[in-house]
Amino acid sequence: MAASAYLVVLYCATAGQNDENLGADEEEIVLLVWLVIDVTNNKVVAVQHCNVKPQTADINDVVLTEECRQQTGLDENLIKCAQPLDQVLEQFDQFVKTKLQGEGSFQFVTDGQLHFRQCLHPEAGNKTIELPNYFYSFFDMRKEFQKFYHQAQNITCIKDMLDYVGIEADESTEFGIRQAQDIGKILQRMIYDGHAFDSPEPVNNRVEAGICTKDEEIDTNSVIRARGLPWQSSDQDIAKFFRGLNIAKGGVALCLSAQGRRNGEALVRFIDQEHRNLALKRHKHHIGQRYIEVYKASGEDFINVAAGNNNEATAFLSRGAQVIVRMRGLPYDTSAKDIITFFASGDLYCNVMDGEDGILFVHKPDGRATGDAFVLFTSEEDAVKALKKHREIIGSRYIELFRSTTAEVQQVLNRTMDPKTYEQQAPLITNVPQVPFIPQHIITSGSRKDCVRLRGLPFEARVENILEFLGEHAKSIVYQGVHMVFNAQGQPSGEAFIQMNSDHAAFMAATERHHKNMFIGKKQRYIEVFQCSGDDMNVVLQGGTLSLPQPYPTFPYAAIPQSPTVLPMHTSLSPISPVMRPASYMSPLSPVYYWPYPSPYPSPPVSPTSYYHINGPTVVVMRGLPFNSSLADILSFFHGFHEVGLHCNLKITDFAKVAG
Repeated sequence: MAASAYLVVLYCATAGQNDENLGADEEEIVLLVWLVIDVTNNKVVAVQHCNVKPQTADINDVVLTEECRQQTGLDENLIKCAQPLDQVLEQFDQFVKTKLQGEGSFQFVTDGQLHFRQCLHPEAGNKTIELPNYFYSFFDMRKEFQKFYHQAQNITCIKDMLDYVGIEADESTEFGIRQAQDIGKILQRMIYDGHAFDSPEPVNNRVEAGICTKDEEIDTNSVIRARGLPWQSSDQDIAKFFRGLNIAKGGVALCLSAQGRRNGEALVRFIDQEHRNLALKRHKHHIGQRYIEVYKASGEDFINVAAGNNNEATAFLSRGAQVIVRMRGLPYDTSAKDIITFFASGDLYCNVMDGEDGILFVHKPDGRATGDAFVLFTSEEDAVKALKKHREIIGSRYIELFRSTTAEVQQVLNRTMDPKTYEQQAPLITNVPQVPFIPQHIITSGSRKDCVRLRGLPFEARVENILEFLGEHAKSIVYQGVHMVFNAQGQPSGEAFIQMNSDHAAFMAATERHHKNMFIGKKQRYIEVFQCSGDDMNVVLQGGTLSLPQPYPTFPYAAIPQSPTVLPMHTSLSPISPVMRPASYMSPLSPVYYWPYPSPYPSPPVSPTSYYHINGPTVVVMRGLPFNSSLADILSFFHGFHEVGLHCNLKITDFAKVAG
């Protein structure tokens, strides 16, 4: 590539962290500085300093963090009165057209990767600002410096480069101008010494399609795992989240659940380790209101999800389509002609690429249809129109349409063609020991309204939170009188029954605490509190309904099983988490379970940090285990509880790894 006539130094600062942490906190740009060097004459011909108003800036808001104010010296009021980013970039574009003879005459230079890849491009994407083409390539001055001065070692900042070439730092008092002038001095010295700036780095704007095979070698330091994605996210949505970083061809693999649906995770393969490391800095950045977790993954993880050796899929994906659409819910007798007609009908006419050859039906190992198909489209415009047919009808069924990827095609075919997919899965824990149900004497009875019923509890609410919510009324709770209600999956239902020492105490608690807020951390929820009797409590717990004060609707609970072997009892091993039911018990009614919480709970005002032990076997489900955990590690964790080793099972994933 021929050397450009001009080099444009670009320097930006955000309202939060800067320098080596620039862009790590998602704060918006508040300063842009550009400096223009005429390469032929080796001199600075222009410099511009622009304050930038953040999108969220309000006259009453504090825009700049204390760290930013101390480091940059920027004035809060000047930032609030500045122009927004899109207008500042428009000003620069006009400068390019009038002073630099168009976009082909110059290249950007930045101090490192962060200004372009972690700051400008992600923010432009979030604000739907369309950047001109000249923003999609740049020179990293640190790389160019070390490439030209081979003896330079440990160059990590502007000062290191100034010291190496023996140039004094700029004395400008204005932040941004000072940094841009220093970069300009270094560039002028490199030009004077004979360095040619002729190979800029590209910034990819979208993910290119590609096919991954089982025998492909993938750099294990180039892959990340993203969690918490919206289920409808496509490969392009994920590329937008990582905008500014270069993803390898076919480098987005959306992970599917056992049912073949997207589970909110994706494996992303970047072109090298440098881009992977920058991606890791976007841990807990946001897509809309959701924060996304970003972790290291391995090349083996990517191949397990994205690769395949299905010849039919390889031929299908090799056609070079720009967009793949997944169809779900097709009638089993649907033909390729039916799909072509589906997309060609109505006002949203769109062409399927290569006709019937551009359609791939998904079949089970015995050849039966699954109701899924993948369809190729040649252009983004056709794909947009095709996706607007989401939930339109073929025959008597509505069809779901999703943007797909080459990795998803491989993953779906790998799963559906594997006979193990259709085998009945073994239960998490087998041979659960038989243990007694909660003694009936713990549950009160009678018509005295000496109980209160709490509804709308946050799912993370514990006994301590209930005591704090009830305040002085907590002193009237009887021994073992706190009963949390759990659903069939062992999760909190948001309800609890409290046994009080008198009907007057129950009446006062319900009167004074009804519709009051419970605070857990920063969350607050108003709680419904009703006075009830022991008989009322048993009616609800055994499947009946109560008449509640209007406008609160009633709702039924399924009957609790009467078998004495259904529900294991808590012990002090796990006083908070609910216990799993035996795998042999199955109920389509999703019963609600209850037990004293913990079992049994010491009645107030005794501190809830000590618990009583109940004799008898107990099952404990452990979650969050390291993936390399072994049975020996678990037994060591429970050192001192000798009975644990009798029933210890690890759940293993499809990839022969511990599920956690």
